[in-house]
Amino acid sequence: MKNQKWFRIYLFIWSGQFISMLTSSAVNFAVIVWLSLKFQSAEVLAFAGIAGLLPQAIIGPFAGVFIDRWDRKKVMVLSDAFIALCTLLMTLVLTEERVDLMWIYLLLGCRSLGSAFHSPAMQAIAPLLVPQQELLRISGINQMIQSVSSIAGPALGTLAITYFPIYQVLYLDVIGAFAAITSLIFVTIPRVVTPVSSSFATVLSELKAGFNAIHHHLGLRLLFLYSMIATFFIMPVAIMFPLLTTGHYGGGKWEMSIVEIVWGIGMLVGGSVLGLLRIRTSKVVLINAMHVALGLTFVLSGWFPSSWFVGFVIVTTLGGITMSIFSAAFMTIIQEEVTPDKLGRVFSLYFSMAILPSLIGLLFTGFIAEIIGISNAFLIAGVSVMLIGVASFLTPGLMQLGKSRAE
Repeated sequence: MKNQKWFRIYLFIWSGQFISMLTSSAVNFAVIVWLSLKFQSAEVLAFAGIAGLLPQAIIGPFAGVFIDRWDRKKVMVLSDAFIALCTLLMTLVLTEERVDLMWIYLLLGCRSLGSAFHSPAMQAIAPLLVPQQELLRISGINQMIQSVSSIAGPALGTLAITYFPIYQVLYLDVIGAFAAITSLIFVTIPRVVTPVSSSFATVLSELKAGFNAIHHHLGLRLLFLYSMIATFFIMPVAIMFPLLTTGHYGGGKWEMSIVEIVWGIGMLVGGSVLGLLRIRTSKVVLINAMHVALGLTFVLSGWFPSSWFVGFVIVTTLGGITMSIFSAAFMTIIQEEVTPDKLGRVFSLYFSMAILPSLIGLLFTGFIAEIIGISNAFLIAGVSVMLIGVASFLTPGLMQLGKSRAE
Protein backbone atom coordinates (compact mmCIF):
# COMPACT_ATOMS: atom_id res chain seq x y z
CA MET A 1 0.00 0.00 0.00
CA LYS A 2 1.38 3.33 -1.03
CA ASN A 3 0.06 5.25 1.92
CA GLN A 4 2.18 4.17 4.88
CA LYS A 5 0.17 6.44 7.19
CA TRP A 6 -3.04 4.50 6.65
CA PHE A 7 -3.45 3.50 10.30
CA ARG A 8 -3.04 7.07 11.55
CA ILE A 9 -5.60 8.34 9.04
CA TYR A 10 -8.06 5.57 9.83
CA LEU A 11 -7.66 6.15 13.58
CA PHE A 12 -8.26 9.88 13.14
CA ILE A 13 -11.46 9.20 11.23
CA TRP A 14 -12.65 6.78 13.87
CA SER A 15 -11.89 9.22 16.69
CA GLY A 16 -14.67 11.46 15.40
CA GLN A 17 -16.89 8.50 14.57
CA PHE A 18 -16.40 7.17 18.10
CA ILE A 19 -17.71 10.39 19.66
CA SER A 20 -20.64 10.29 17.25
CA MET A 21 -21.38 6.63 18.04
CA LEU A 22 -21.09 7.30 21.78
CA THR A 23 -23.60 10.14 21.73
CA SER A 24 -25.89 8.30 19.30
CA SER A 25 -25.81 5.24 21.56
CA ALA A 26 -26.69 7.42 24.56
CA VAL A 27 -29.54 9.12 22.71
CA ASN A 28 -30.90 5.89 21.21
CA PHE A 29 -30.94 4.22 24.59
CA ALA A 30 -32.54 7.24 26.25
CA VAL A 31 -35.29 7.21 23.60
CA ILE A 32 -35.86 3.46 24.15
CA VAL A 33 -36.09 3.98 27.93
CA TRP A 34 -38.45 6.91 27.44
CA LEU A 35 -40.72 4.98 25.04
CA SER A 36 -40.65 1.84 27.20
CA LEU A 37 -41.54 3.60 30.44
CA LYS A 38 -43.99 6.08 28.95
CA PHE A 39 -46.03 3.69 26.75
CA GLN A 40 -45.21 0.18 28.14
CA SER A 41 -46.00 -1.24 24.70
CA ALA A 42 -44.19 -3.75 22.50
CA GLU A 43 -46.05 -2.34 19.52
CA VAL A 44 -44.73 1.18 20.11
CA LEU A 45 -41.16 -0.15 20.25
CA ALA A 46 -41.80 -2.26 17.16
CA PHE A 47 -43.20 0.66 15.14
CA ALA A 48 -40.26 2.82 16.24
CA GLY A 49 -37.93 0.07 15.03
CA ILE A 50 -39.78 -0.19 11.71
CA ALA A 51 -39.65 3.59 11.25
CA GLY A 52 -35.92 3.53 11.83
CA LEU A 53 -35.32 0.68 9.37
CA LEU A 54 -37.89 0.80 6.55
CA PRO A 55 -36.57 3.87 4.65
CA GLN A 56 -33.04 2.47 4.80
CA ALA A 57 -34.29 -0.83 3.39
CA ILE A 58 -36.17 0.85 0.53
CA ILE A 59 -33.59 3.34 -0.71
CA GLY A 60 -30.49 1.44 0.46
CA PRO A 61 -29.74 -0.31 -2.85
CA PHE A 62 -30.08 2.95 -4.82
CA ALA A 63 -27.97 4.76 -2.23
CA GLY A 64 -25.23 2.21 -2.81
CA VAL A 65 -25.07 3.10 -6.50
CA PHE A 66 -24.34 6.72 -5.70
CA ILE A 67 -21.96 5.89 -2.86
CA ASP A 68 -19.83 4.00 -5.38
CA ARG A 69 -19.72 6.95 -7.80
CA TRP A 70 -19.58 9.89 -5.34
CA ASP A 71 -16.82 10.98 -2.98
CA ARG A 72 -17.44 8.70 0.03
CA LYS A 73 -16.00 11.26 2.41
CA LYS A 74 -18.56 13.86 1.31
CA VAL A 75 -21.33 11.26 1.54
CA MET A 76 -20.46 10.64 5.20
CA VAL A 77 -20.20 14.35 6.03
CA LEU A 78 -23.57 15.20 4.45
CA SER A 79 -25.22 12.14 6.02
CA ASP A 80 -24.00 13.12 9.50
CA ALA A 81 -25.25 16.66 8.97
CA PHE A 82 -28.68 15.47 7.79
CA ILE A 83 -29.08 13.09 10.75
CA ALA A 84 -28.17 15.93 13.13
CA LEU A 85 -30.80 18.17 11.50
CA CYS A 86 -33.46 15.47 11.98
CA THR A 87 -32.45 15.17 15.63
CA LEU A 88 -32.82 18.93 16.11
CA LEU A 89 -36.33 18.76 14.65
CA MET A 90 -37.16 15.91 17.01
CA THR A 91 -36.21 18.07 19.98
CA LEU A 92 -38.92 20.54 18.90
CA VAL A 93 -41.51 17.75 18.75
CA LEU A 94 -40.60 16.45 22.19
CA THR A 95 -40.93 19.85 23.84
CA GLU A 96 -44.69 19.63 23.29
CA GLU A 97 -46.70 18.62 26.36
CA ARG A 98 -48.57 15.96 24.38
CA VAL A 99 -46.25 14.01 22.10
CA ASP A 100 -47.57 12.83 18.74
CA LEU A 101 -45.95 9.46 18.05
CA MET A 102 -46.45 9.88 14.31
CA TRP A 103 -43.97 12.77 14.29
CA ILE A 104 -41.49 10.63 16.23
CA TYR A 105 -41.87 7.80 13.71
CA LEU A 106 -41.51 10.22 10.80
CA LEU A 107 -38.29 11.77 12.11
CA LEU A 108 -36.86 8.35 12.96
CA GLY A 109 -37.57 7.47 9.34
CA CYS A 110 -35.73 10.58 8.14
CA ARG A 111 -32.73 9.65 10.29
CA SER A 112 -32.85 6.25 8.64
CA LEU A 113 -32.47 7.93 5.24
CA GLY A 114 -29.20 9.46 6.40
CA SER A 115 -28.01 6.11 7.76
CA ALA A 116 -28.79 4.49 4.39
CA PHE A 117 -25.91 6.54 2.95
CA HIS A 118 -23.62 6.79 5.97
CA SER A 119 -23.27 3.15 7.09
CA PRO A 120 -22.37 1.61 3.70
CA ALA A 121 -20.02 4.51 2.92
CA MET A 122 -18.19 3.96 6.20
CA GLN A 123 -17.77 0.25 5.51
CA ALA A 124 -16.74 0.92 1.90
CA ILE A 125 -13.80 3.21 2.75
CA ALA A 126 -11.91 0.55 4.70
CA PRO A 127 -10.41 -1.28 1.67
CA LEU A 128 -9.34 2.10 0.24
CA LEU A 129 -7.16 2.78 3.29
CA VAL A 130 -6.34 -0.58 4.88
CA PRO A 131 -4.03 -3.32 3.49
CA GLN A 132 -6.06 -6.44 2.70
CA GLN A 133 -4.17 -8.63 5.17
CA GLU A 134 -5.13 -6.22 7.97
CA LEU A 135 -8.87 -6.02 7.21
CA LEU A 136 -9.99 -8.60 9.81
CA ARG A 137 -7.87 -6.96 12.52
CA ILE A 138 -9.24 -3.53 11.60
CA SER A 139 -12.76 -4.98 11.69
CA GLY A 140 -11.97 -6.22 15.17
CA ILE A 141 -10.72 -2.78 16.21
CA ASN A 142 -13.88 -1.26 14.72
CA GLN A 143 -15.92 -3.63 16.86
CA MET A 144 -13.89 -2.58 19.92
CA ILE A 145 -14.61 1.09 19.26
CA GLN A 146 -18.29 0.41 18.67
CA SER A 147 -18.35 -1.73 21.81
CA VAL A 148 -16.92 1.01 24.01
CA SER A 149 -19.68 3.30 22.77
CA SER A 150 -22.18 0.51 23.48
CA ILE A 151 -20.88 0.28 27.03
CA ALA A 152 -20.62 3.98 27.84
CA GLY A 153 -23.59 5.08 25.72
CA PRO A 154 -26.38 3.45 27.78
CA ALA A 155 -24.78 4.62 31.02
CA LEU A 156 -24.57 8.16 29.66
CA GLY A 157 -28.10 7.90 28.28
CA THR A 158 -29.47 6.68 31.61
CA LEU A 159 -27.79 9.52 33.50
CA ALA A 160 -29.05 12.02 30.95
CA ILE A 161 -32.67 10.80 30.96
CA THR A 162 -32.61 10.73 34.78
CA TYR A 163 -31.63 14.39 35.15
CA PHE A 164 -32.83 16.02 31.91
CA PRO A 165 -36.00 15.91 29.81
CA ILE A 166 -35.79 13.76 26.69
CA TYR A 167 -35.66 16.71 24.28
CA GLN A 168 -32.51 18.05 25.94
CA VAL A 169 -30.86 14.62 25.85
CA LEU A 170 -31.14 14.65 22.04
CA TYR A 171 -28.64 17.52 21.80
CA LEU A 172 -25.91 14.97 22.56
CA ASP A 173 -26.44 13.52 19.09
CA VAL A 174 -25.87 16.91 17.47
CA ILE A 175 -22.58 17.30 19.36
CA GLY A 176 -21.49 13.85 18.17
CA ALA A 177 -22.33 14.64 14.55
CA PHE A 178 -20.20 17.80 14.73
CA ALA A 179 -17.23 15.76 16.00
CA ALA A 180 -17.64 13.17 13.23
CA ILE A 181 -17.81 15.81 10.51
CA THR A 182 -14.77 17.61 11.91
CA SER A 183 -12.66 14.43 11.87
CA LEU A 184 -13.56 13.78 8.22
CA ILE A 185 -12.82 17.28 6.97
CA PHE A 186 -9.10 17.05 7.78
CA VAL A 187 -8.30 13.72 6.09
CA THR A 188 -7.93 12.58 2.49
CA ILE A 189 -9.72 9.41 1.41
CA PRO A 190 -8.87 7.88 -2.00
CA ARG A 191 -11.67 7.99 -4.56
CA VAL A 192 -12.83 5.22 -6.85
CA VAL A 193 -13.27 6.55 -10.39
CA THR A 194 -16.69 5.55 -11.76
CA PRO A 195 -18.96 6.70 -14.62
CA VAL A 196 -20.80 9.95 -13.89
CA SER A 197 -23.95 9.34 -15.98
CA SER A 198 -27.00 9.74 -13.77
CA SER A 199 -29.74 8.46 -16.08
CA PHE A 200 -32.27 6.13 -14.54
CA ALA A 201 -31.19 3.33 -16.89
CA THR A 202 -27.56 3.76 -15.81
CA VAL A 203 -28.51 3.69 -12.12
CA LEU A 204 -30.50 0.48 -12.65
CA SER A 205 -27.60 -1.01 -14.61
CA GLU A 206 -25.14 -0.26 -11.80
CA LEU A 207 -27.59 -1.55 -9.22
CA LYS A 208 -27.86 -4.78 -11.23
CA ALA A 209 -24.06 -5.01 -11.32
CA GLY A 210 -23.98 -4.80 -7.54
CA PHE A 211 -26.68 -7.46 -7.28
CA ASN A 212 -24.80 -9.70 -9.72
CA ALA A 213 -21.66 -9.41 -7.59
CA ILE A 214 -23.65 -11.32 -4.97
CA HIS A 215 -25.87 -13.48 -7.17
CA HIS A 216 -23.07 -14.87 -9.34
CA HIS A 217 -20.93 -15.68 -6.29
CA LEU A 218 -22.36 -18.88 -4.78
CA GLY A 219 -20.66 -18.46 -1.41
CA LEU A 220 -21.76 -14.84 -0.96
CA ARG A 221 -25.28 -15.68 -2.12
CA LEU A 222 -25.61 -18.40 0.51
CA LEU A 223 -23.98 -16.22 3.17
CA PHE A 224 -26.50 -13.44 2.52
CA LEU A 225 -29.42 -15.90 2.46
CA TYR A 226 -28.63 -17.44 5.83
CA SER A 227 -27.93 -14.02 7.35
CA MET A 228 -31.29 -12.71 6.13
CA ILE A 229 -33.14 -15.66 7.64
CA ALA A 230 -31.29 -15.25 10.94
CA THR A 231 -32.05 -11.52 11.05
CA PHE A 232 -35.76 -12.31 10.62
CA PHE A 233 -35.64 -13.98 14.05
CA ILE A 234 -33.01 -11.79 15.71
CA MET A 235 -34.52 -8.34 15.09
CA PRO A 236 -37.85 -8.77 16.94
CA VAL A 237 -35.98 -10.26 19.90
CA ALA A 238 -33.49 -7.37 19.92
CA ILE A 239 -36.39 -4.91 20.07
CA MET A 240 -37.92 -6.79 23.02
CA PHE A 241 -34.80 -6.84 25.25
CA PRO A 242 -36.01 -3.84 27.33
CA LEU A 243 -39.43 -5.45 27.79
CA LEU A 244 -37.87 -8.77 28.82
CA THR A 245 -35.80 -6.85 31.37
CA THR A 246 -38.74 -4.94 32.83
CA GLY A 247 -41.49 -7.53 32.34
CA HIS A 248 -39.93 -10.95 32.93
CA TYR A 249 -37.07 -9.94 35.21
CA GLY A 250 -38.84 -7.04 36.96
CA GLY A 251 -36.15 -4.43 36.23
CA GLY A 252 -36.25 -0.67 35.70
CA LYS A 253 -34.08 2.05 34.13
CA TRP A 254 -30.83 0.92 35.65
CA GLU A 255 -31.45 -2.76 34.96
CA MET A 256 -32.12 -1.88 31.31
CA SER A 257 -28.88 0.10 31.19
CA ILE A 258 -26.95 -2.78 32.79
CA VAL A 259 -28.18 -5.15 30.09
CA GLU A 260 -27.13 -2.72 27.36
CA ILE A 261 -23.76 -2.11 29.01
CA VAL A 262 -22.87 -5.79 29.39
CA TRP A 263 -23.84 -6.37 25.76
CA GLY A 264 -21.34 -3.65 24.87
CA ILE A 265 -18.72 -5.22 27.14
CA GLY A 266 -19.23 -8.50 25.30
CA MET A 267 -18.77 -6.77 21.96
CA LEU A 268 -15.61 -5.13 23.30
CA VAL A 269 -14.21 -8.51 24.32
CA GLY A 270 -15.04 -10.03 20.93
CA GLY A 271 -13.54 -7.08 19.06
CA SER A 272 -10.44 -7.16 21.27
CA VAL A 273 -9.83 -10.82 20.47
CA LEU A 274 -9.99 -10.13 16.73
CA GLY A 275 -8.07 -6.84 16.95
CA LEU A 276 -5.20 -8.08 19.10
CA LEU A 277 -4.79 -11.64 17.81
CA ARG A 278 -4.26 -13.01 14.32
CA ILE A 279 -7.15 -15.44 14.08
CA ARG A 280 -6.45 -18.26 11.60
CA THR A 281 -9.90 -19.87 11.82
CA SER A 282 -12.00 -19.66 8.66
CA LYS A 283 -14.25 -16.61 8.74
CA VAL A 284 -17.19 -18.72 7.53
CA VAL A 285 -16.67 -21.11 10.46
CA LEU A 286 -16.63 -18.11 12.82
CA ILE A 287 -19.91 -16.79 11.37
CA ASN A 288 -21.69 -20.15 11.58
CA ALA A 289 -20.44 -20.84 15.11
CA MET A 290 -21.56 -17.39 16.26
CA HIS A 291 -25.08 -18.07 14.95
CA VAL A 292 -25.25 -21.18 17.11
CA ALA A 293 -23.82 -19.40 20.15
CA LEU A 294 -26.04 -16.31 19.79
CA GLY A 295 -29.14 -18.49 19.46
CA LEU A 296 -28.15 -20.32 22.64
CA THR A 297 -27.93 -17.02 24.57
CA PHE A 298 -31.48 -16.16 23.43
CA VAL A 299 -32.74 -19.57 24.56
CA LEU A 300 -31.16 -19.19 27.99
CA SER A 301 -32.45 -15.60 28.34
CA GLY A 302 -36.02 -16.80 27.82
CA TRP A 303 -35.62 -20.03 29.82
CA PHE A 304 -34.13 -18.59 33.02
CA PRO A 305 -36.65 -17.95 35.84
CA SER A 306 -37.45 -14.34 36.70
CA SER A 307 -35.15 -14.42 39.76
CA TRP A 308 -32.08 -15.19 37.62
CA PHE A 309 -31.36 -11.68 36.46
CA VAL A 310 -27.63 -12.20 37.05
CA GLY A 311 -27.71 -15.21 34.73
CA PHE A 312 -29.52 -13.11 32.14
CA VAL A 313 -26.77 -10.48 32.41
CA ILE A 314 -24.05 -13.12 31.93
CA VAL A 315 -25.58 -14.69 28.80
CA THR A 316 -26.27 -11.22 27.39
CA THR A 317 -22.54 -10.52 27.74
CA LEU A 318 -21.82 -13.71 25.82
CA GLY A 319 -24.34 -12.61 23.19
CA GLY A 320 -22.39 -9.39 22.72
CA ILE A 321 -19.19 -11.38 22.17
CA THR A 322 -20.82 -13.56 19.52
CA MET A 323 -22.37 -10.60 17.69
CA SER A 324 -19.05 -8.74 17.62
CA ILE A 325 -17.15 -11.67 16.13
CA PHE A 326 -19.96 -12.38 13.65
CA SER A 327 -20.10 -8.76 12.44
CA ALA A 328 -16.35 -8.41 12.01
CA ALA A 329 -15.99 -11.72 10.15
CA PHE A 330 -19.01 -11.00 7.93
CA MET A 331 -17.88 -7.51 6.93
CA THR A 332 -14.34 -8.74 6.25
CA ILE A 333 -15.56 -11.48 3.90
CA ILE A 334 -17.48 -8.91 1.86
CA GLN A 335 -14.50 -6.54 1.77
CA GLU A 336 -12.25 -9.37 0.58
CA GLU A 337 -14.60 -10.92 -1.98
CA VAL A 338 -16.00 -7.77 -3.64
CA THR A 339 -13.99 -5.23 -5.65
CA PRO A 340 -13.82 -1.71 -4.11
CA ASP A 341 -15.82 -0.13 -6.96
CA LYS A 342 -18.87 -2.24 -6.03
CA LEU A 343 -18.58 -2.25 -2.23
CA GLY A 344 -21.04 0.59 -1.64
CA ARG A 345 -23.73 -1.19 -3.64
CA VAL A 346 -23.07 -4.58 -2.06
CA PHE A 347 -23.13 -3.24 1.50
CA SER A 348 -26.31 -1.28 0.78
CA LEU A 349 -27.94 -4.34 -0.77
CA TYR A 350 -26.97 -6.42 2.24
CA PHE A 351 -28.35 -3.91 4.72
CA SER A 352 -31.59 -3.71 2.74
CA MET A 353 -31.95 -7.45 2.22
CA ALA A 354 -31.26 -8.11 5.89
CA ILE A 355 -33.68 -5.42 7.04
CA LEU A 356 -36.69 -6.32 4.87
CA PRO A 357 -37.35 -9.76 6.39
CA SER A 358 -36.70 -8.40 9.86
CA LEU A 359 -39.43 -5.79 9.30
CA ILE A 360 -41.88 -8.62 8.74
CA GLY A 361 -40.78 -10.06 12.07
CA LEU A 362 -41.18 -6.68 13.75
CA LEU A 363 -44.79 -6.40 12.50
CA PHE A 364 -45.60 -9.43 14.63
CA THR A 365 -43.72 -8.18 17.71
CA GLY A 366 -46.87 -6.97 19.47
CA PHE A 367 -48.67 -10.21 18.66
CA ILE A 368 -45.71 -12.27 19.86
CA ALA A 369 -45.38 -10.35 23.12
CA GLU A 370 -49.08 -10.49 23.96
CA ILE A 371 -50.02 -13.99 22.72
CA ILE A 372 -47.06 -16.27 23.33
CA GLY A 373 -45.13 -14.13 25.82
CA ILE A 374 -41.77 -12.41 25.55
CA SER A 375 -39.78 -15.21 27.21
CA ASN A 376 -41.27 -17.78 24.82
CA ALA A 377 -40.41 -15.51 21.89
CA PHE A 378 -36.77 -15.60 23.01
CA LEU A 379 -36.88 -19.41 23.18
CA ILE A 380 -38.35 -19.78 19.68
CA ALA A 381 -36.03 -17.21 18.10
CA GLY A 382 -32.99 -18.71 19.81
CA VAL A 383 -33.68 -22.26 18.62
CA SER A 384 -34.31 -20.96 15.09
CA VAL A 385 -30.99 -19.05 14.96
CA MET A 386 -29.13 -22.11 16.29
CA LEU A 387 -30.65 -24.28 13.55
CA ILE A 388 -29.55 -21.73 10.93
CA GLY A 389 -25.99 -22.00 12.23
CA VAL A 390 -26.10 -25.81 12.06
CA ALA A 391 -27.57 -25.71 8.53
CA SER A 392 -24.76 -23.35 7.49
CA PHE A 393 -22.12 -25.87 8.56
CA LEU A 394 -23.88 -28.49 6.42
CA THR A 395 -23.91 -26.32 3.26
CA PRO A 396 -20.84 -27.13 1.08
CA GLY A 397 -21.15 -24.05 -1.15
CA LEU A 398 -20.99 -21.78 1.88
CA MET A 399 -18.16 -23.65 3.60
CA GLN A 400 -15.99 -23.23 0.48
CA LEU A 401 -16.24 -19.42 0.65
CA GLY A 402 -12.77 -17.87 0.72
CA LYS A 403 -10.86 -21.16 0.47
CA SER A 404 -9.70 -20.79 -3.14
CA ARG A 405 -8.45 -17.25 -2.52
CA ALA A 406 -6.62 -18.34 0.64
CA GLU A 407 -4.92 -21.16 -1.23
